[in-house]
Amino acid sequence: MSEPKRINKYLSEIGYCSRRAADKLIEEGSVTINGKVPEMGTKVTDDDVVAVNGKPVKEPQEDFVYLAFHKPIGIVCTTDTKRERNNIIEYINYPKRIFPIGRLDKPSEGLILMTNDGDIVNKILRARNNHEKEYIVRVNRKITDDFIKRMGSGIPILGTITRKCKVEKISDFQFRIVLTQGLNRQIRRMCEYLGYRVTQLKRIRIMNITLDVPVGKYRDLTPKEMKELNALIADSSKTYD
Repeated sequence: MSEPKRINKYLSEIGYCSRRAADKLIEEGSVTINGKVPEMGTKVTDDDVVAVNGKPVKEPQEDFVYLAFHKPIGIVCTTDTKRERNNIIEYINYPKRIFPIGRLDKPSEGLILMTNDGDIVNKILRARNNHEKEYIVRVNRKITDDFIKRMGSGIPILGTITRKCKVEKISDFQFRIVLTQGLNRQIRRMCEYLGYRVTQLKRIRIMNITLDVPVGKYRDLTPKEMKELNALIADSSKTYD
């Protein structure tokens, strides 16, 4: 008999979905253990029958998928294929069950990583690990030196002050920014605070992975990229309570 583990951790580790997505499924009552709807935090073993929407989930072989995908504008980073027509899962139409690591706003484009490895999702999403994400941003007004300085020094949004970050002017209306946190619509909110409106936002890098495929296309991460990625997240905690 295996060691008991929380249901959200179990669903994540077998590659069904991320823990956050598992929590949502549990809250919605979509998950059952031995035919019964569990409470959040219920523990399971391999002897239990776990099902989602009535379909049993089985632990797959260690055959993980890691993709770099160029998300187009208008596609939503959600696994909810029932309520969101323009979802990333049906757009990619990959032959195995995969899910996005983090998200990228619907009106934004660029790099997003896709996988069926729940553990790597949890490691990468932990903001305290300071994983860099790089963006090219176009705004509706001329960029000033003061704008660049203030964007890099920290902006008050969502009840907090954004972390200091690298910001570089590219042209009168375009700049580059490297973030180490992922607040909701962070760059757009930072710009709005300073009286600017984002007209184009493109993510070109996540840690050591750079965007190098056309819009709407994906590729497998290379062995070298995976080795570097695993080194970058080696100190990330896999678990949380």
